[in-house]
Amino acid sequence: MSNKIIPTISSGTAGPLGVLHIPRLWQKMCLGAAGKLADGYSNCGPGYDTMTLDALGVDRDALVAFVSENKPTYVQFEKFIAENATKLNAASVAELNAAITGYQHADETRQSILSAVGLPDGKPTDAINLNNLDDWQEFHAAELA
Repeated sequence: MSNKIIPTISSGTAGPLGVLHIPRLWQKMCLGAAGKLADGYSNCGPGYDTMTLDALGVDRDALVAFVSENKPTYVQFEKFIAENATKLNAASVAELNAAITGYQHADETRQSILSAVGLPDGKPTDAINLNNLDDWQEFHAAELA
């Protein structure tokens, strides 16, 4: 069994702010700050992490420092985002959530994930569900197999 943790909160999950991906970002950043994030996962990297912070106008470095220094609960993390976001409004949240749910991986990535989990090429095609399958496969391999 691994000493590091595979994040399993989906990017399709929202907290009280109604913003998708923030719960996953919190989990990854907290695990990263504690040195417990599984290899191959970024605590605040490109993709949905950067997409979310940019869309809300949250300074990445300030958020990283906050998490490192405070080890926040989820509610504290979301409060920091709410207090520091320069673009947190209904329109930006709706646009970000649509971008997250509508994101499609490249064919090669989709095929690789589906092959790794034992599914034929086809559905799902959206990044949220493909990433979920990938996380669950990694979790199983690290913790249960």
